[in-house]
Amino acid sequence: MVDVATWQRTQADLMRFQELVAQVGRELAEPLTAALERVNALMSTGRIDRAGLKSLLSEMDRARQAGIWCQQISRLSSGRARQSHERVHLTNTIQSVLAHRARELQARGVQVVQAMAPVEVQVDAPMLFSLLNGLVDWWLACAHGTIDLRVDIKPWPAHGQLVLRLQHRPADLSDGLKNGEVPGAVNGLTWHLIDQIAQTMGLKVERQVDASTLNLVLEFPHTINPLLAPDPVDEPEQEGFATSLNSKPLAGSHILVVAARRDLRLLIRESVKSMGLIVDFVSSVGEATQFCREALPHAIIFESSLRGQRFDQLIASIRQEVPDFVMVEVLEEGSAFDISSISPNGVARVGRESVLTSLPSALVYELARVM
Repeated sequence: MVDVATWQRTQADLMRFQELVAQVGRELAEPLTAALERVNALMSTGRIDRAGLKSLLSEMDRARQAGIWCQQISRLSSGRARQSHERVHLTNTIQSVLAHRARELQARGVQVVQAMAPVEVQVDAPMLFSLLNGLVDWWLACAHGTIDLRVDIKPWPAHGQLVLRLQHRPADLSDGLKNGEVPGAVNGLTWHLIDQIAQTMGLKVERQVDASTLNLVLEFPHTINPLLAPDPVDEPEQEGFATSLNSKPLAGSHILVVAARRDLRLLIRESVKSMGLIVDFVSSVGEATQFCREALPHAIIFESSLRGQRFDQLIASIRQEVPDFVMVEVLEEGSAFDISSISPNGVARVGRESVLTSLPSALVYELARVM
């Protein structure tokens, strides 16, 4: 006989799954329908203007992003993600992510008001990084105006918590709405991904939504008490660096590849294809500069032959905003693998002959270092 608690959990999981499937359908169908209409118009007229082409690319990118989020949710919910718990400064990590994404938030007109106490937790660092970037993606989709963000420790139990309050709709537009009606972005795939990451990490999630505001609390059970030694966290034995790579610790991270030669682009694509990254390719420094004006990726991989004054200016401008921004240079030849900490200019280097074997390791090391 199934007890009441188990039955209730099963029903809640079923409802959550049904909501997720419905949301996947909406977020794939909407951009693909619009894209199909543009393609049909192109076939009938034989013409498409620059604005229409840009919209078509945007719609296809939205559908691609929805597919990537679905893959991440599926992988996490399967229980196959291996975690390596370590001591992480939660407050510093949040501030690092906010600094990295500041340009996007400003462009969206979103201001984050912070009230953060120093809190350390035991978590899987790359997974925390994915969670925090997922939160920013969610804010960009549904927040209006100011986000109040607080990090502190509850009196009892002494668990660290991330507390946020945001306006998901301007307050003057909330009158006359049906009870419980909220914008679709509030419950979009970004939210489902955040919820799944939090569950996988063992966090407690509390969310309250009304006509215009939303409150979210993420509670971290494994919080470091500064007066006591941290409690051990039960986890499967790790199998070294290879296991870390196989578990896709950087899944969802955004990488920009700047390479003029098609064969090198294909080589880089092949080397990182199993890492779950979001990868964009441009072929010139000018295109890279334009790309970074709109939004910064988490790292840039670039072809050595493109290194020059314009590229150095791009690096300098990025590092004015994000001092530890990750750059990986692919050398013309050889099998070198130099991490950024031993490089005079803070740029990691990988020889072309070792791209397949060393580039994934370089990305894991460099990105984990700044998370």
